[in-house]
Amino acid sequence: MAKHYTAILSRLFGRFAAKEFGAGIQPFINRSYVKMMKLDMHPFEATESYPSLNALFTRALVLNRPFDTTPNTIISPCDALVSEAGYIQNGQAHQIKGMRYDTAALLGAHHAADLPRLEGGAYVNLYLSPSDYHRYHIPFDLSVHSITHIPGKLYPVNFPLLRNKLNLFLENERVVIECSDQDGARHFLVLVGALNVGKMVVTFEPRIQTNANERFHQHYHYDEPKHLKKGELFGWFEMGSTIVMISEKDRIHYDVNIGQKVMFGQTIGKRTPPQSTDD
Repeated sequence: MAKHYTAILSRLFGRFAAKEFGAGIQPFINRSYVKMMKLDMHPFEATESYPSLNALFTRALVLNRPFDTTPNTIISPCDALVSEAGYIQNGQAHQIKGMRYDTAALLGAHHAADLPRLEGGAYVNLYLSPSDYHRYHIPFDLSVHSITHIPGKLYPVNFPLLRNKLNLFLENERVVIECSDQDGARHFLVLVGALNVGKMVVTFEPRIQTNANERFHQHYHYDEPKHLKKGELFGWFEMGSTIVMISEKDRIHYDVNIGQKVMFGQTIGKRTPPQSTDD
């Protein structure tokens, strides 16, 4: 099967972004991008210090962001816009108001057994624009049980496409991370690729190579779960995209509004511990 044109365009752009043009040209490219996107560079290294546009896209924070370390609070894993939030109904969630998709198709066949636990569970979609901080962090203490790479297209995930492209999340390339919290509740972090996202990097699993020549699902199950702490870096998008967080019923409550801008480290909700069965 030939690669979709969106993947080809994204790969070409990725090559341009990764190229180091040198001291005579690169600072001009960087400054132009910062000006065009109106980036706030105060929490980061100087604009001219990045050797490529890709290094600027994936820039690390220089100043630490404080966050609530209380075990049951949930922090935003990234800087993003809340494009949708709600509860799964009849196995469906919204990519945006009025545009539903099947969560079974989003997560893939490896997670069919988890679907009954997710019915009625909370979800939130976090859209990262090209101007946002592109790294993502763990929203609360989690243990990772598996990771699945689902190859696909790389349509833009901006609001015009979200409103008009049916099953956009299902057609795009994505990485599905299956997790549990300290109480055993099931959660999924889904990284959704988009146009010009040459890669979705997952730091704990280098075998995942996105926008590559892979044609089939790659699924890696961990006999020993990988334990990750709240706020811990676990990867980055190379350009903007979307993170979908899906949880088991009655375990998560998000306190956000659709269209709200959230920042990495900001409290966006709470976990609900399981109800005691004691008399």
